[in-house]
Amino acid sequence: MPALTTSEFALEPAESERLANLSGPFDAHLRLIELRLGVEIANRGNVFRVAGPEAAVTKAETLLRELWRDAGEETLSEPDIHLRLTEADADRTVADDIEPQEVAIRVKRGTIRGRGGNQAKYLHAIATHDINFGIGPAGTGKTFLAVASAVEALNESRVQRLVLVRPAVEAGEKLGFLPGDLTQKVDPYLRPLYDALYEMLGVEKVVKLLEKNVIEVAPLAYMRGRTLNDAFVILDEAQNTTIEQMKMFLTRIGFGSTAVVTGDLTQIDLPRHQKSGLRDALDVLRGVNGISFTFFEARDVVRHPLVARIVDAYDARDATDAASGRTG
Repeated sequence: MPALTTSEFALEPAESERLANLSGPFDAHLRLIELRLGVEIANRGNVFRVAGPEAAVTKAETLLRELWRDAGEETLSEPDIHLRLTEADADRTVADDIEPQEVAIRVKRGTIRGRGGNQAKYLHAIATHDINFGIGPAGTGKTFLAVASAVEALNESRVQRLVLVRPAVEAGEKLGFLPGDLTQKVDPYLRPLYDALYEMLGVEKVVKLLEKNVIEVAPLAYMRGRTLNDAFVILDEAQNTTIEQMKMFLTRIGFGSTAVVTGDLTQIDLPRHQKSGLRDALDVLRGVNGISFTFFEARDVVRHPLVARIVDAYDARDATDAASGRTG
C-alpha cells in the first residue's frame, strides 16, 4: 500500500466567488477531483485539507492551486475539470491496490450501490473515466449499473442527453426477415435498455424524455457521422459489433461525454469468420490512458443463484472442449 499523508494549505486571495467557482455546484468539482485522484478533500473557506496517498495528495494540491488561480479569471465547468485531470495524468496516479471510493447512485427507485468488489470498481471507473468497458456474463449488472449512472448524470445536469445503443444483430437473425418498419424491426433488440430506463425513471417520464429527444435509444448504425458532446452514451451487447463498428462508435465521443461499452464475449452471434469488435478493442486499447476495463465473473451474478451455476457449468464445458481441441 502507498504511504498515506495529509496536506493543509490556504489558497489566496480569500474570495467567496472564487471559492464557489472552484468548488462547482454542490462541490461537484471537488468530488470529481476526489474520485479521479483517490483523495479526500475538506475545506473551511479558502483553507483546504487533502488526505490520501502521497503522490495523489501532491497532485491534488498542485491542481487545486492552479484551479484557484484560474477561477479568478474564468468560469470553471465540469468539462474543464475533466480536461485538467486528464492533462495531469490523473488516472495513472491511483494505484491498482487502492480500494475504489464507494459510489452511491441516486435515482427514482432509491440509492444504488455496487454489490461486491467488481461492481464497486465498475461504478468508480464510470465516475472517473470518459470511456469504460464492462465485460462479463449475463446478470452481473453491467447494463443496469451503466443505465443507473447515466440517469444520475442526466438528473444532475452533468450531461444533456442519454444515448443508448445496441447492434441489431443477434442470434443469427436478419432484420429483413422481421415484420414492420425499421423502428419496429430494431425495437426488440433495444427492449432491455427500455426496461432499465423504466425502472430508473418510471414509464411516463421516459416517454416524455424520448419525445423530447433527451433520451435516444437507437441501433448502432444510427451513430455513423455523428459527434456526441455532453452526452452519456451506452453501447450494449458490444460483442456483436464488428471491428469497424466499434472504432466508429468510440470515435463519436465528444467533450463532456461519457461512454460505457458492455458485452459478453461468450455470447458472440457474428459469423464465425468475423472477429468481434469488443474482442479487438480489448487487444488494441488495453493500457490506453483514460479508458477503464472491468471484468465480471460468474461470482458477480446478482440474478437467481442458479444463473451463476449455469454460467460456471458452460465455462467448464468450454474449457474442456478447448483443451481437447473440439470446436462445437
